[in-house]
Amino acid sequence: MSSSTELSSHLKKYFGFSQFKGQQEEIISSLLNKEDVFVLMPTGGGKSLCYQLPALISDGVAIIVSPLIALMKNQVDAVRGISSDNDVAHVLNSSLNKTQTKKVMDDIRNGTTKMLYVAPESLTKEEYTDFFKTVPISFFAIDEAHCISEWGHDFRPEYRNLKNIINKIGDAPVIALTATATPKVQEDIQKTLGMQNAKVYKASFNRPNLFYEIRPKINQDKEIVKFISQYAGKSGVVYCLSRKKVEDFAQTLQVNGIKAIPYHAGLDSKTRSKHQDMFLMEEADVVVATIAFGMGIDKPDVRFVIHYDMPKSLESYYQETGRAGRDGGEGYCLAFYDYKDIEKLEKFLANKMVAEREVGLQLLSEVVSYAETSMSRRKFLLHYFGEEFDEINGLGANMDDNMRNPKKMIDAKDDAHLALKIVQKTKEILKIYDLVNVLTGKESSIIKSYNLSSESFFGKGKDHEDYYWKSIARQLIVRDYLEKEIESYGILKLTEKGKEFIKKPSEFLIAEDVDFKRLLSESSSETLQQAPAAFDDKLLMHLKDLRKRIAKQHEIPPFAVFQDPSLDDMTMQYPTTIKALTNVFGVGEGKANKFGQPFVDFIAKYVEENDIVRPDEMVIKSVADKSNFKVYIIQSVDRKLDLEAMASGKNLSMEELLSEMESIVYQGTKLNINYYINDILDEDQQEEIHDFLMDAENDSMSNLLKEFGDDYEEEELRLMRIKFINDVAN
Repeated sequence: MSSSTELSSHLKKYFGFSQFKGQQEEIISSLLNKEDVFVLMPTGGGKSLCYQLPALISDGVAIIVSPLIALMKNQVDAVRGISSDNDVAHVLNSSLNKTQTKKVMDDIRNGTTKMLYVAPESLTKEEYTDFFKTVPISFFAIDEAHCISEWGHDFRPEYRNLKNIINKIGDAPVIALTATATPKVQEDIQKTLGMQNAKVYKASFNRPNLFYEIRPKINQDKEIVKFISQYAGKSGVVYCLSRKKVEDFAQTLQVNGIKAIPYHAGLDSKTRSKHQDMFLMEEADVVVATIAFGMGIDKPDVRFVIHYDMPKSLESYYQETGRAGRDGGEGYCLAFYDYKDIEKLEKFLANKMVAEREVGLQLLSEVVSYAETSMSRRKFLLHYFGEEFDEINGLGANMDDNMRNPKKMIDAKDDAHLALKIVQKTKEILKIYDLVNVLTGKESSIIKSYNLSSESFFGKGKDHEDYYWKSIARQLIVRDYLEKEIESYGILKLTEKGKEFIKKPSEFLIAEDVDFKRLLSESSSETLQQAPAAFDDKLLMHLKDLRKRIAKQHEIPPFAVFQDPSLDDMTMQYPTTIKALTNVFGVGEGKANKFGQPFVDFIAKYVEENDIVRPDEMVIKSVADKSNFKVYIIQSVDRKLDLEAMASGKNLSMEELLSEMESIVYQGTKLNINYYINDILDEDQQEEIHDFLMDAENDSMSNLLKEFGDDYEEEELRLMRIKFINDVAN
């Protein structure tokens, strides 16, 4: 075994560090002493060095089991970067051809290779196990060891068989490492690997430099763009649950001037590598990713991690937030929560095997508890990982939203009692939605089937909104007064604790959540550029006069300059630059550049003269407003494609296609559809509609139909309106 001085000199030689971090030195000494070692160390704690350094200084080859090919590649590249010999580390997996596999085996035989990264599936191949029996093995390292446990967030069935394979190959110590394991998962890993007598090293899971915040999903895209704009030029990661959301949201960030790139397993490996490098080399500031991202990426200066959706487990959440602030600097962890997302994940679990479903639901219930808790989030997280924390004096005690802005607590004992009594009286047949409907007095199929509307308790909670009762029901589940029946999926059953509470109610404190009140008044799915609800009437009058003058100069009707909703929005946003004007409802770059200057000049003067504080509220552009079909439509019109063919090419109805085309021309982009109109309307007909629009006060369809409804189809009139705006305004 190497002495402390020797280990320090090896550390300096290979890694350039003058001292070990945390418990690294003890871990390495134990492993070199041929002891089995279990390492629990948070992301960024320096886990990989715990097996890389001993591998480099030991006889034989260390076999490192890793779950992801991308992770193996990153690790191999990193090791080769610190060695003069590229053959010091290799990957052995299904991506290699016969020649490459032979080269790896030859390098191991002649002692050049010190680290061999393998996927668990590769280890099961007989030709490999037979080969490993013939060469000296220094030790086995099992990275991401939580994959072994069915209670781990990233369970991989093939990991369960590792102990048998290791025994088959020969006797060598085992080091198992994970960045996230609850006490239950730790016990499961040790048992499965036969490592009950292993030396356990557990670093604190507390990352005091990270700030944790949960927000409700309201105007989420807008909130995230505003948030990221405060971190201009700094690195961050946004995690989404689906690949589609990753692609869509990366686009949303891009159109709002943020250097963002998507990353998910559906991209080809070349693109993934390119995007990964762009992030590391700071050619991109933000990566929008599924959880496939970041497993092997060690970028120390990630300043924020945003969860667009809550993940499926607190382990995932902890691991993903752990990407932030690895250099000890600021790390802001912001997550958006809506219980509807949890319900979607629950539905997905409904099709799984019973055991898997039970684990999945348990992990999800912990996520809900964390999102809805009013206690210190740090204390909650650390308790989950089996670590105690003093939320008053502990390191990082004030670093979460609940501690900075404590929620007002109310005692909901009577309401919790009422909900439990209803579950009892209805003989435990209700799901959460049914219970809420009974409480608020709303009919549903199950209520009709059991004639519950005739019961005395029906509608007894109608003084509160649905969201309140849903929250009460969830808290009753989280606190173990109710449980969701797994077999008859989702049905609420009373626990012993719940039955006890019915007999003898006690204090039931819940946070008075003001955000729910906002949820009622604001739709979380609203479009991002809606026209506002309140205007500066005085400014609006001036802008209408200005529009008239501009229209007169160009000899076009006022609505062809800017539509009324655009003027309304200008009186809310007070845009004083052309760039700001493009954020106004219905104003594209073309229109802003053509007509915008006099408007922004006038507004700037008006703002100054009237001492108006412009809203710093950011109106963000959405990809939807730009239209997913915009480029397709413009290119198709340039090619003079038939409109019916154009619509069917994108599975659009003619109605939808015309709406898209209207959106394009009204924002100031040219769209010449004369080739199509000339086939359906003659010159006189076109002139007649054109002249009417030229003199009209507005371009509303009701006006056009009133005038021409007997002579023309609505579709023809809409096409002529598109042609008119294109010809006179763009």
